[in-house]
Amino acid sequence: MTLTGNSRIPVALTIAGSDSGGGAGIQADLRTFAFHQVHGTSALTCITAQNTLGVNRVDALPAAAVVAQIEAVVQDIRVQATKTGMLLNQEIIAAVAQQVQLLRLQNLVVDPVMVSRTGAQLIDDSAIATLRDALIPQAAIVTPNRYEAQLLSGLTIATLDDMQAAAQRIYQLGAKAVLVKGGGMAGELRGVDVWFDGQHLETLTTSSVDTKNTHGTGCTLSAAIAANLADGKDLLSATKMAKDYVTTALTHALDIGKGQGPVGHFFPLLSR
Repeated sequence: MTLTGNSRIPVALTIAGSDSGGGAGIQADLRTFAFHQVHGTSALTCITAQNTLGVNRVDALPAAAVVAQIEAVVQDIRVQATKTGMLLNQEIIAAVAQQVQLLRLQNLVVDPVMVSRTGAQLIDDSAIATLRDALIPQAAIVTPNRYEAQLLSGLTIATLDDMQAAAQRIYQLGAKAVLVKGGGMAGELRGVDVWFDGQHLETLTTSSVDTKNTHGTGCTLSAAIAANLADGKDLLSATKMAKDYVTTALTHALDIGKGQGPVGHFFPLLSR
């Protein structure tokens, strides 16, 4: 994308939590937007105290505060794409879903942060139901990991056939497209994703990167999809380009802290 002094830069909005360690959440999203030459705006849903070793504390913002942030952005700035990450509880999810509808937020990318890559459930059953019934039907694309896809589809996922079946079932929830991510799969399926848009069922693969520093990959992928959509790419192209970006960022992952470091969002600048 080439910009001149009179050009309007694309704008994306992230609605997600803050990661004090800087590897995931709002911080990862804004870095990803900036890499793609997309102006990032944000609405924080919660504040976490975390680092590369884990999460020590989570404080939710009032739903009204989340709504106020979204309204403030959209009333003044034209947003071409929106992504959601950690929404934390039923009240915030319901409020965000209502704002998406009222404000007609376009190119919605839903990263259904419900279960960690290791299988730990992060939100309660009522919140999951609200996300499934109120937010996902408004999405251009939903990007569940293995365990989230199991919850949304009601299927056990252990094989590529299972991933394909889950993608097709999740599609019935109303999103325009589904990307079942294979980051939590074992062996050759690790990092293999399945795409379904109602017509095309496709397996998306990239080269495997051997690193323990993978914190923030899910946030980064969904943010990159949103950035590409804001820049005018179609859904499938936006997704493939986002996967390539994450793969390259993983090859430049940051070995910081004592635990799982983040991907290298600004890898062209990491030459020293």
